Amino acid sequence: MTTQTAPVAENASAARPVKAPQGTTALVGGTAGADEPAATRGRTSIADVVVVKIAGMAAREIPGVHDMGGGLSRTLGAVRDRVPGGRPNVGRGVKVEVGERQTAIDVDLVVEYGVAITDVARDVRENVIAAVERITGLEVVEVNVTVNDVHLPEDDEAGPADSRVE
Repeated sequence: MTTQTAPVAENASAARPVKAPQGTTALVGGTAGADEPAATRGRTSIADVVVVKIAGMAAREIPGVHDMGGGLSRTLGAVRDRVPGGRPNVGRGVKVEVGERQTAIDVDLVVEYGVAITDVARDVRENVIAAVERITGLEVVEVNVTVNDVHLPEDDEAGPADSRVE
């Protein structure tokens, strides 16, 4: 039985393939070595949850967006928001697929009654693309917007039901 060894690299600054942890995307492949510029020494990885949070925040900035997520996720989110010390989930209603250089984003919305849904969807799409591309450097290939519900004004006014007993 013979064993083979890998040849020793003559140039210490040769790029070494580094696999990004699961759920992250290696954005910039850097090189190693003291003779390389400081900005290119190393590698940048972006976790999928980072893209989710950026897209969620960008979508919520648009007037006419009341909430995000489907019925069950909104219900669980409402419970979570009421727990003392709990933080709102800014990524609720956002799903992403992140590749090496590109990302695709799905956003579930609840819009306010009376707003033009097509206008809100267009504004959300534009804002999400601008924010994700600016902050992460990834190319956004698509933003799919699904409107799951319409928030009616009387939904806010619904107080506790009148009790039948005192």
